Amino acid sequence: MQKNNQDRLMRQREVIKCRIKKLNGKQNEIKSKSSSMRESIVKKYEEMRRVLEEDCRITLSLLEMEEMAAVQALDNLIESNCVLLRDIEVQLNEGMTDSEIQPGDRVTMCEDRVLELLTATDPGLIKLDEAKSDQLLGLTNNLLLFIRSQIPIAKRLLKSYSSEVVLDASTAHPKLIISSEGDCATFTDEWQDVPEHEGRFDTTLNVLSVQCWDSGHHYWEVDVSGKIYWELGLTYPSISRRGQKEDCWLGRHAESWCLEYFDGDYNAWHGGHDLQGTNSKPVKICRSYHL
Repeated sequence: MQKNNQDRLMRQREVIKCRIKKLNGKQNEIKSKSSSMRESIVKKYEEMRRVLEEDCRITLSLLEMEEMAAVQALDNLIESNCVLLRDIEVQLNEGMTDSEIQPGDRVTMCEDRVLELLTATDPGLIKLDEAKSDQLLGLTNNLLLFIRSQIPIAKRLLKSYSSEVVLDASTAHPKLIISSEGDCATFTDEWQDVPEHEGRFDTTLNVLSVQCWDSGHHYWEVDVSGKIYWELGLTYPSISRRGQKEDCWLGRHAESWCLEYFDGDYNAWHGGHDLQGTNSKPVKICRSYHL
């Protein structure tokens, strides 16, 4: 008998060892896949950075060419003005002594050249291609808006799991007022005159959702701004609704999980402090107020 028991224990030991080996193998597989995925994601971001940098370089080079063309044209006009200015200074220094041309005629000729030059070198004639610049700026802004619309990627992924949540007024504690749409719960000091219902919380400021899930990924957002204490979590429909508070609190037993916020600190609760419990029963979202 003793030998049989030892043999059975040895077989069980081998089974456990085999399971541990498989679990370690699975762990290494997950780490390897995660590492590979992380490297791929980093490479994609680096590629996006290179693409954006190249696009920025090309865009700036187009603007630079426009600037260079305009600056060169202005340099030519400045040089034309400098040439005439030197001629005038030479005439002033020489005292206009050329005997073939009368001083008055020389001044008139100079005035004509100045007028012609001022007309030809009007600064308003040289402009950047503003239409092209505006188009480049517009395209750049559209690219920025598109990128912003796609990130953060993690939040877009979460929102792909978005689930509708409607609060079930028949489960709400009498000091909670549920909006007609079921999308808002408001605390009041007054005990509301609400119908008696076996599913209503009577000791804890909780309210359940109408929806119930038994699988999949689900995401929701809750506005709790201005609150210094709140709890949000999941629970099985079998959660206690009446009696001691501990039986109804989220995360204080094996039938619920919750995220708790108090005065700037966050804590996750399940089974008191244990976060290992799992179950395939359907769960409901529960919103709890302890004010």
